[in-house]
Amino acid sequence: MLRIGVVGAGHLGKIHIKCIKQIADYQLVGFYDIDPENSAKVQEEYQVKHYSNLEELIDLVDVIDIVTPTLSHYDVASKGLRKGKHIFIEKPITTSLDEASKLINLAEEAGVKVQVGHVERFNPCLLAALKFIHEPKFIEAHRLAVFNPRGTDVPVILDLMIHDIDIVLSLVKSRVRKVSASGVSIISDTPDIANARIEFENGCVANLTASRISLKNMRKTRIFQSDAYISLDFLTKETEIVRIDEANGKSQDTTEVLMIDPGYGKPMKQISFEKPEVKPINAIMAELEMFNKSIITNTEPVVPITDGYNALDVAYQIIEKLNIR
Repeated sequence: MLRIGVVGAGHLGKIHIKCIKQIADYQLVGFYDIDPENSAKVQEEYQVKHYSNLEELIDLVDVIDIVTPTLSHYDVASKGLRKGKHIFIEKPITTSLDEASKLINLAEEAGVKVQVGHVERFNPCLLAALKFIHEPKFIEAHRLAVFNPRGTDVPVILDLMIHDIDIVLSLVKSRVRKVSASGVSIISDTPDIANARIEFENGCVANLTASRISLKNMRKTRIFQSDAYISLDFLTKETEIVRIDEANGKSQDTTEVLMIDPGYGKPMKQISFEKPEVKPINAIMAELEMFNKSIITNTEPVVPITDGYNALDVAYQIIEKLNIR
């Protein structure tokens, strides 16, 4: 059983504490938070010990779960890594690529595991679709949110779009060739709505839109490849697969088939519509469980620290195109 401590007991930190208490392979030693009043409430509500000294908590655990504002990620993570602790760190990994690079070096020197909290990788709608996704040609993602003051200290790219940046980079096995972007500040001092176009060396193009000033929430991604169209709804957790194959007259009981004639002497095609089973899971609990497994089995985390760096790298390329000062 791994001893774990949570650093940061805000909105998301409390969710992590609640999840960890339900994972048998973790022993929740306690948590650290800079707000004494909040700490007292969390300690009473969740019956978990509060440590007023960060270093004391770090010394007592095997794993540090960092759920603080991004500005403090590097400071907390570097302290833990220098003491040989495994690190789970929320996204974005740090406030700068230089800090992220330093953490990579510290992790390698310490010989420990680091996983970045890109939780959408564990969304059941994506997990259900993975076996159908291969060589995407075009990806379109919309991540829209109703305005919430929390998170407006950073551009919408780091607040929302980075989820889709990470997903795209995990699906497209190619280097980024070109990034284009535009954005507008409406309420905060940084862009509240932005659109980015990411072109890859293998020809795939991803078009990402993120907004935190919408009238309703939306988290939809559409993936187009030579033989299929895949629709993902990260909010409702629904997956739909539309496949195009040579007509064979066969269909599965769960699949609706539409026959089409492309003309010009080409063979008949069939379009099949399928909704694969989406198993309900708690994505945050799943990512924490998988991190535990990677430590115990000495395997690479599902979202390694290098993936966190790569997502941040593309995010800052987008921000640079927006001419943010």
